[in-house]
Amino acid sequence: MRKSIIKIMIAIVFIGIAMIGISGCSGVLDEQLAELETLRSEVKSLNSEVGSLKDQKAALEKEIAEKNSKLDECAKLKTETQKNLESIGK
Repeated sequence: MRKSIIKIMIAIVFIGIAMIGISGCSGVLDEQLAELETLRSEVKSLNSEVGSLKDQKAALEKEIAEKNSKLDECAKLKTETQKNLESIGK
């Protein structure tokens, strides 16, 4: 009988400690919520900036590809012109 009372008292103590721990950690401060919202808006802004930079990168890559194509065309014309000049000079 005495052992069961001790077990019940120990269980009550553990439950009390658990309730104190839970109640002390249950709430989120308004400051933390404000900071979280600030961070969320910053992440949204940064994601938008990343999207914009990706678009700029794609446009620049397209421009580089066009210029490289023109350079290749100029190199071909130069080679043909040199061959023509050499055949005229002979």
